[in-house]
Amino acid sequence: METTKFKPAGNNGKQHYVPPKQGAAGQIFDSVFLLILIYLVLLSPLLLGLTAGSTVTKLPETITWETLGQNEVMQAQWEALDKTPEEAAEYICTRYVYEINPVSLVFTAVVIIGYFLIVLRFSNKEYKEVISEKFD
Repeated sequence: METTKFKPAGNNGKQHYVPPKQGAAGQIFDSVFLLILIYLVLLSPLLLGLTAGSTVTKLPETITWETLGQNEVMQAQWEALDKTPEEAAEYICTRYVYEINPVSLVFTAVVIIGYFLIVLRFSNKEYKEVISEKFD
């Protein structure tokens, strides 16, 4: 026996969309599957060596609070942490290098756009049913 996705017409003559029911096992499988996918998506750039961030440390020839660009208040805070200018220099002079890798950027855009198109394609029928119910 085939179940219909629409309830009988109400007072306004329109049928109402009823989404398909999913059992508990299906919900658990979907949740675990999505968690695994999210974990893999977040881990894959590290495994593939696509991480863009790196750091560069450029120390001045003589290391003093003045050459590190620290004012009196900043110097007092570093001293409160028991840091000398030599110890604090690495923290102060380390800068992040942000470079955009065009190949990684295009790859990411293709994956995101591809996922969006797949979602739209697979759910096209359901979207049309809901839209026809609400705006017909």
